[in-house]
Amino acid sequence: MPRSEREAQILDAAAVEFGTLGYAAVLVADVAARAGVSKPLVYQYFSSKEGLYGACVERAGAALSAGIREAMRSAGPDFRTAAAAVLDAIFVALESRPHDWNVLYDRSAPPDTEAARIARRYRSFVAEQAAAGVGSAFAGGDLSDPRDLSVLTRVWMNSVSAIVSWWLDNPDQTAADMSTRAQRILGVLTRG
Repeated sequence: MPRSEREAQILDAAAVEFGTLGYAAVLVADVAARAGVSKPLVYQYFSSKEGLYGACVERAGAALSAGIREAMRSAGPDFRTAAAAVLDAIFVALESRPHDWNVLYDRSAPPDTEAARIARRYRSFVAEQAAAGVGSAFAGGDLSDPRDLSVLTRVWMNSVSAIVSWWLDNPDQTAADMSTRAQRILGVLTRG
C-alpha cells in the first residue's frame, strides 16, 4: 500500500479513537490495532501520539474551515439561507469522518503542545467565520449592546455543536439527511 494511503488509513482510525475517547484516553496501540498496522509503524509515520493527533486536527480543521469558507462566500446575506449553507458544508466535510468535529474540539490534549496550538488555531478560525456570518446576518438589527453579537455567535456555535453531536449519536443519518433536518430546524427557529 502506498505511504499516503497507509497514512490516511491510520489517520481515519485515529480520528475515531480521538473523537470517541478524547486525546487523554487514547493509546497509540489502540489506533494501530484499529488501523490494522503495527504500533512502530504509527510512530514511524507520526513520531508520537501528539504528532498523530496534530495530523488529525490539521486534516479536520482544514476540511471544515475550507467548507465553511466556501459556503459563506457563496451564500447570500439572509441568515436562514447562509446558516443552511454553512451547515450543509459542515455535514459534507464530516460525512466520511464524522468524529473530526470532536477531534477539533477536544480539550483533553495538553495545552502547551503543538497539536493543541493547531487545534486552537482552527477553532479560532471557525469562531471568526461564525462571528463574521452572524454579524453579516444581523447587521442593522436591533442589537443595542455590542456584546449581543458575541452572544449570538456563541448561540450559533453551540447549536452547531449540538446538531453534530446528535448526528454522532445517530450514525444512520447521511449528510443529506442532516441537511434536510437542519432546514426543518432552522425553519422552526426562524419562523415568526
